[in-house]
Amino acid sequence: MQPRVAGPGLLEAITVMFWTDHDVGGWGYALMSLSMLVFWGLVITGIVLLVRNLGRSPQPGRATPEQILAERFARGEIDEDEYQRRLQSLGAGGTAPPRS
Repeated sequence: MQPRVAGPGLLEAITVMFWTDHDVGGWGYALMSLSMLVFWGLVITGIVLLVRNLGRSPQPGRATPEQILAERFARGEIDEDEYQRRLQSLGAGGTAPPRS
């Protein structure tokens, strides 16, 4: 049995596969640099958001719309008719009653 020798077809295929001499072109460098900046930007942003969220103390209970409306009525910003109308609108799931 004779050893198998690479024919011209295999040699040409190997030559074509490595014709760039294992180098990255100009656009390759630009794309690698841009993707590296995007990657590290996302990593840093994730860390900052995580630290901010973990370091935040729990917020006290937020006022409900009804409480805010009652405060405005108590301060005299709205009259009783408007207070009742808006309270009814809030109770109806946010749909305002038809105006006459």
